[in-house]
Amino acid sequence: MLKGVWWLDLGRLSVGYGIGLLSYIVPVYIAEITPKNLRGGFTTVNQLMICCGSSLAFLFGTFLTWRTLALLGVFPCLLQLVGLLFIPESPRWLAKVGHHARFEAALQSLRGKETDISLEAEEIKDFTETLQRSPKTTVLDLFQKKYLHSVVVGVGLMVFQQFGGVNAVCFYASAIFVSAGFSSDIGSIAMVIIQIPMTTLGVFLMDVSGRRPLLMISAAGTCLGCFLVGMSFLFKGHELLMNVNPFFALVGILVFTGSFSLGMGGIPWVIMSEIFPINMKASAGSLVTLISWFGSWIVSYAFNFLMAWNSAGTFFMFATVCGLTVLFVAKLVPETKDRTLEEIQASMNSFSLGKPRIQHP
Repeated sequence: MLKGVWWLDLGRLSVGYGIGLLSYIVPVYIAEITPKNLRGGFTTVNQLMICCGSSLAFLFGTFLTWRTLALLGVFPCLLQLVGLLFIPESPRWLAKVGHHARFEAALQSLRGKETDISLEAEEIKDFTETLQRSPKTTVLDLFQKKYLHSVVVGVGLMVFQQFGGVNAVCFYASAIFVSAGFSSDIGSIAMVIIQIPMTTLGVFLMDVSGRRPLLMISAAGTCLGCFLVGMSFLFKGHELLMNVNPFFALVGILVFTGSFSLGMGGIPWVIMSEIFPINMKASAGSLVTLISWFGSWIVSYAFNFLMAWNSAGTFFMFATVCGLTVLFVAKLVPETKDRTLEEIQASMNSFSLGKPRIQHP
């Protein structure tokens, strides 16, 4: 029995380590290889695939044991491992390490044989050479004034994303439905049904409406969803509207899930992959990813204690965080739509708080 527990802990540690790396590296890689007019949509496709995977896990989890579910997860991992053998290296990384011939070949293969890459290649080279003339950087360098805005935006978005309660809702959806008096199976399947189309809609809107409008609409929707769930528990505690309370909870969870899938799920990772210069990506990515998963752990660990304390109050707190997210995005998050990574980073580095330099083109 003890040996089985150790194997389980080792497996969870290994999965957590791998997911922690991939959650940062994948959006950064996608952002570095895609054209500026398609970057948002392509990066959000990553979130769509995550959404599809988690939705299938919810669906299969209604009739499969967790051991069988874990074994099924091996197959997509193997498929990804094989696929990695066929993808090109990031042109921006190749330029950074001095492989100029491979850099141009990789960029040409990504843009197509008939595409003129001279202007884009020159811009990447110029920006990379400017960075290389700067001294080597460490994690502490992130807190220099020129990177302060990027750090505030990157870390802030992850804090608001996690403390808005997403993992509490995802991990404990069944328990929430049962506590509210609704069928956990029907509620979980309804969550699956709404997640995928809303994430797909976010993919199509990303490079049309821009990042900031989607983020604010998404955060406002999650605020409304948490408020509805909180009201459901509040009415239940006072024995009011007992016949409709379960549906209040269902609608609230679905509004939250759909709104989160529309923007707050993927856009923070998109923006994080865009705002840091290539010489700071490793340090910045480590910090932002650490904050994200640490916040996820705190919320997941504390949720049961919070629900035992005050179910309605828990969701009202989440609603407050989601409401503050709207203000944070409106005041500090830049619009990065239709900007090259070099343009974004140059503008972010010259930013002085309170005077944003990046505006919608």
